[in-house]
Amino acid sequence: MNSEPNLFQSPGEEPINVAKGNKPLVVFMVVLAFASFTYLSSSFLNLDFLAEQETRLKAFYDTKPWIVYLFAFVIYVTVTGLSIPGATILSLLYAWFFGFTRGLIIVSFASTAGATLAFLLSRYLFRDWIQETFGDRLGVINKALEREGNSYLFLMRLIPAFPFFVVNALMGLTKINVATFWWVSQLGMLAGTTVYVYAGSRIPDLMTLKTEGVKAVFSGSQLLQITLALAMLGLFPIVAKKLVERIRKSN
Repeated sequence: MNSEPNLFQSPGEEPINVAKGNKPLVVFMVVLAFASFTYLSSSFLNLDFLAEQETRLKAFYDTKPWIVYLFAFVIYVTVTGLSIPGATILSLLYAWFFGFTRGLIIVSFASTAGATLAFLLSRYLFRDWIQETFGDRLGVINKALEREGNSYLFLMRLIPAFPFFVVNALMGLTKINVATFWWVSQLGMLAGTTVYVYAGSRIPDLMTLKTEGVKAVFSGSQLLQITLALAMLGLFPIVAKKLVERIRKSN
């Protein structure tokens, strides 16, 4: 039996195992939720359906806004937490529906909550499978975390060398604790989230987007504004990395 310590266990943390008798049931529930939300997102979270229901959606929002906020938050957390494709589309739709400020708040906090859910599922439920699949990358990431600290995760969020769902899964098996993962992800994803939400807030209405396509967003003065935002998004990681390096040298 291998007696070597687990390099990917969080410091001071006992390995948390779902009770062996219950783990298959929990995994089945997660897989069922993934399949269900994937089906629902393809059936109802699509442009054709939402464009047809646009008037009803806004009328319901006017009468019961907090219910809409709650459902929107839960849906986004579930989609990102279960790594279901569609988070980018949701970001655009939420920005269109709620406006820039409210859309940014919902998407920012919901995306971080979803990332943390994926992080926890990786750490406590799918550890063996993820370690077997991505084990060659985990050693590199752990060494980088030891060398650079939290700034490494921050830069991974700013400069997505890997898709976010891969980052969530891999970080779940590193030594980083949950609270640190949460706040670093919250800050690191904010720049990208702001750009996507801004783009979504420029959508005039869903029927226009359905008939005219992306040119409904990227047209006229909006094209210049969004181009500048994308340029800032590209420069921001470089500037942030230089600042991190300067701070590290000063210490």
